[in-house]
Amino acid sequence: MSDALVCWKCGASLDGLPLPLGRREECPACHCDLHVCRLCLYYDTGVSRACREPVAEEVKDKVRANFCGYFQPRAGAYQSADDAPSRAARAQLDALFGGDAGTAGSPSDADAAREQLEKLFGKKP
Repeated sequence: MSDALVCWKCGASLDGLPLPLGRREECPACHCDLHVCRLCLYYDTGVSRACREPVAEEVKDKVRANFCGYFQPRAGAYQSADDAPSRAARAQLDALFGGDAGTAGSPSDADAAREQLEKLFGKKP
């Protein structure tokens, strides 16, 4: 894990920003709020209210700026999106429908798909 302070949303470096982060501070790259639960040292989805600070008031929206007095920015808060489940689902769709599910089909592909559906549900083409 890196010790550098980075944006929780895009991973851009926040080294140029003065600490402590103000409530209205924004990421210079993606302009998202930075005084948010997702960037906080106490943020933990494995505990109640997703906060390990026991006396902090509950914050409903974890990605919007808040007034929490216990906020401490956490280094390494950025987690890149794991698109493996999405890729696996797309591969299953491709295998099921015989092609690239991400592209628009031609009219002949649509007709063939309709014919397969009608066969599946017992209708004559």
